[in-house]
Amino acid sequence: MLDTGDDLFTRDDPIFANKELLEISHLPGEGRIVGRDDEISNLANAVNPAIFGQSPSNVLIYGKTGTGKSLCAKYVSQRLVETAGDEGVNATFAYVDCAQDTTETQAVQTIADSVNDVDATGIKVPDKGLSTSTYYKRLWRILDAQFDVVLILLDEIDKLDDDDILMQLSRAGEAGKIEQCKLGVIGISNKIQYKDRMDERVKSSLCEREFVFPPYDANQLRDIMEARSDAFRDGVLDPSTIPRAAALAAREHGDARKAIDILRYAGEIAQSKGAPTVKEEFVTQARERAETDRFRELIRGSTPHSRYVLQALALLSLSNQRKDGFRTSRVYEIYESICRQEGSDSLSLRRVRDLLKEHAFLDIIEQSKHSGGSAEGSYTKHQLLEDPEVVKEVLTEST
Repeated sequence: MLDTGDDLFTRDDPIFANKELLEISHLPGEGRIVGRDDEISNLANAVNPAIFGQSPSNVLIYGKTGTGKSLCAKYVSQRLVETAGDEGVNATFAYVDCAQDTTETQAVQTIADSVNDVDATGIKVPDKGLSTSTYYKRLWRILDAQFDVVLILLDEIDKLDDDDILMQLSRAGEAGKIEQCKLGVIGISNKIQYKDRMDERVKSSLCEREFVFPPYDANQLRDIMEARSDAFRDGVLDPSTIPRAAALAAREHGDARKAIDILRYAGEIAQSKGAPTVKEEFVTQARERAETDRFRELIRGSTPHSRYVLQALALLSLSNQRKDGFRTSRVYEIYESICRQEGSDSLSLRRVRDLLKEHAFLDIIEQSKHSGGSAEGSYTKHQLLEDPEVVKEVLTEST
């Protein structure tokens, strides 16, 4: 039995001073955004007319995960609202996570609700229960009633079910849906090939300006983590910890999110071990945890058969030394075996091909086309981009 006089919880954190600085959702101040001066400047230039109440350019931002796209878009939008206010222009911005709001109705409801001041407009925006067209009508009325300029940030735009909301937003002024308010759209995608999937009419109106955010290099990642090092108590970080985390992250992906995750996890490992400092050796353990969490997030919500296909590829990768991937037919054989073990009917080869394409789109696997000559014809090979041990671990725990 616990002695009630003993504290069950730690009141003073010996490792972290302000852990919030290491959360991905935290929007750092200007001095903490590292290595993106040019990107911020270009984005600000594209939306600059908004501070005078004029229409900002519509923008599409590409780049891999963790390259600062959302961070910079939010920062520039925030600064725009402040600067426009100094010029007597009433501006705001709305942020939509399209991985969460995947349908047109969900996205337009989120926009309308986030910018609405019901006391000022008298317009209600319920969570559900209205038709898509009714949500749009209320959004247009809200915008015209309250604002001169509005920026709409659509993050992970490639997760939207279709392009319909892009068409509506990018042509709202031209179509006469809004009369007083000027509207600009910033679309953010992890997929540089996303534009190829867009409707031509949407492409012409949305892609007025396009920017690509490159991965961070080791020096930039080190600077990013140094800028957030006051998340830790003084003297807690070993001098080699941040350089080691930066080198690991730069070598593998150039992803600032993962680099910050690694640093946070290393601190948590030090906490759990009761260590007085965050040692370099904790970084390697933290990297493994970050990889596992990232992959778990990638496949969240995926179907059982989508997981069986990945499991098949992971098993092939672990049992073979081949570096150039595995043919669809071989993946399908192992997939069928997994289905039998799970007591599930297997999907058709064609459907499994579609699932493999979906995984390639998420950068979980890489596909390559090959020619076997006149005897074999062309075929596709599939290769895991994730660590197969991580894939196997996560898929095993989720079955």
